[in-house]
Amino acid sequence: MRKGWRVKVYFGLILLILMMFLPVRGDDQTAEKIVRARLILPFEALQRQASYEVLIEMQVSKGWHINSNKPLEDFLIPTEINFEPQDGLSFGKITYMNPEMRKFAFSETMLSVYADKAYARSTLTVSPDFQGTETVIRGTVYYQACNDQSCLAPDEAGFTKLVEILPADSSAAAANREIFEQVKPRFPQELTPAQSGEESLSDVIRHSGWIYSLIFIYLGGLALNLTPCVYPLIPITVSYFGGQDREKRGAIVLRAVLYVLGMAITYSVLGVIAALTGGLLGSALQNPLVLIFVALVLVGLALSMFGLYEIRVPQSLALIGGKNRSGYIGTLLMGLTVGLIAAPCIGPFVLGLLTYVSETGNPLLGFWMFFVLAMGLGTPFLFLGIFSGAASRLPRSGAWMVWVRNIFGFILLGMAVYFLEPLFPAGSLYFYVLALLAVVAGVYLGWIDRNTGGTAFRITRNAVGIVFILLGVFFVLPSKSEAGQKIDWQKYTPEVLTTAQENGKPVLIDFYADWCIPCKELDKFTFSDPEVFKTARQITMVKADLTHFQSEETTQLREKFGIKGVPTIVFLDRNGQEMEDLRLTGFEDAAEFAARMKKILQ
Repeated sequence: MRKGWRVKVYFGLILLILMMFLPVRGDDQTAEKIVRARLILPFEALQRQASYEVLIEMQVSKGWHINSNKPLEDFLIPTEINFEPQDGLSFGKITYMNPEMRKFAFSETMLSVYADKAYARSTLTVSPDFQGTETVIRGTVYYQACNDQSCLAPDEAGFTKLVEILPADSSAAAANREIFEQVKPRFPQELTPAQSGEESLSDVIRHSGWIYSLIFIYLGGLALNLTPCVYPLIPITVSYFGGQDREKRGAIVLRAVLYVLGMAITYSVLGVIAALTGGLLGSALQNPLVLIFVALVLVGLALSMFGLYEIRVPQSLALIGGKNRSGYIGTLLMGLTVGLIAAPCIGPFVLGLLTYVSETGNPLLGFWMFFVLAMGLGTPFLFLGIFSGAASRLPRSGAWMVWVRNIFGFILLGMAVYFLEPLFPAGSLYFYVLALLAVVAGVYLGWIDRNTGGTAFRITRNAVGIVFILLGVFFVLPSKSEAGQKIDWQKYTPEVLTTAQENGKPVLIDFYADWCIPCKELDKFTFSDPEVFKTARQITMVKADLTHFQSEETTQLREKFGIKGVPTIVFLDRNGQEMEDLRLTGFEDAAEFAARMKKILQ
């Protein structure tokens, strides 16, 4: 009897242990996650001081679905993805793919869901001073799973990714290109910082494919032929090729190609120099003295357009240019010379391209970008060289030519104001100055200028005057409409913090960098929010530029506030003490950020 009782106990224990380890099937699905998540990167390794678009893949088990990020019913729990904070890494805005609309037995209406494979995308920025050679990126997907009959309690699916971190000047092989291209059409076509209309030339290149970027650069080089001081190169080119009339057509074509190739080599070398001396160039372009010098040069060119004096190509260079060099090597050298003549006056487009190349620090990239730029600049000269007889069909000088020179003069004055924009105080003064200049130009060119001509010239003159006046109105309207919706940022200085403390105002410091995509997302999606703007009026809003991350001044600032990466938002109370629990690294939606801001006011 006792022996039988012991046998039953033994079998009972074995059955209990087996039940603990056997998977449970059916609606509970407790033994197996319904959603499996993974992080997908565009490269096999990541570089310091670089931003990347990344994907989060959510694999949903067959027969199940999860709610979208914005479900259509209040009782359904949205899918949300969160990254685990980590020093040296910052994550941007998370965008979820377009959901599916499906009808289920437990709901009378269509629901917004994800099934099978779903994706979300974000941006990841690696700080220039990231410590170590690898890192583990972690995150979670918070979801509610349902089948056609019912829904389960919310659950989480974690994902981890071991990633190698390379120096800023290294490169890594591309990866997962097919996945990125396949899922791209499945995301909403929302405006990003790169599409906001406020992008720089660097942003255009970064967010375009290389083919489109090179086409854009080529067209920019082609447009540079419209700048005033490229025009004197036309008679030099024609006079040179005019001495080759007795040669065969094939030889003239080859000479023209070598001529343009010489120009391309000149600018390509300029691009390589910009890449190798990027830090120095970037700092110089932010120096107020350099900006003032560039503006004064442009004003000097403008005054020459108005006839106060005349700027000619230096006689020595003109003699070199006009000299009829023999041989194909001589033609190549001639192109090199012409490139040097045009280099000082090819406009802000080249400065923007120089800035981008200097940021990348890639000499090979700089070479090819400026090579393509020079090919665009040299295309008209290629045709001039081949068809030198077309020189007789160039417009002859006259009253209309003086009027056109005046147009260029006003454009150069506008460029001078453009370069001085960083020196203007915060507000609308910059736009009012541009508007005033445009209106003055319109009135002068349309009705005051005394150059006369036929009926067509008078009609053209009046039309140009009206266009300039409308342009002035355009400059004023944005400044007025945006003045009430743009945060009044102050540049970081110790004095700004001292003044805020004396006035008893809390401080928000936005540590950002031009190469940081999440920083641009904060500006576009968060700081533009009406609630954030309303709260910001009660806070001293400060921006600290950490673009040159390794400079001495920036390093001291980072060490003072313990900044590991960008974007980082630091909150100081009315006594100047940091509220560490409010510090933010990475992107945050406007609603959550507004709530964070209100805490400092309490």
